[in-house]
Amino acid sequence: MLKIQLDQDIRSLSEFRANAASYIERVKSKRRPLVLTQHGKSSAVLIDVEDYQKLLNKIQLLEELATSRKELDNGKGVSQEKFFRELRAKYSS
Repeated sequence: MLKIQLDQDIRSLSEFRANAASYIERVKSKRRPLVLTQHGKSSAVLIDVEDYQKLLNKIQLLEELATSRKELDNGKGVSQEKFFRELRAKYSS
């Protein structure tokens, strides 16, 4: 997903309604979000489905990393060396 270009990527909700299909195609082809305004204020952001899924994946990964960091800080977990030693012992033939 590319950065929003303020001079091109902000449209009113009424303008979007009148040209929805073309704006959706534009978001998909240019890979840039579209900010929709209502009564002169930003109201919603339209992004491509693939870009949305990537954002969700990144958020999930960051949450998992934060949880892991907290566990390590609290003395939970095992060292990388111990983890791989146990993994090799479990799966080696």
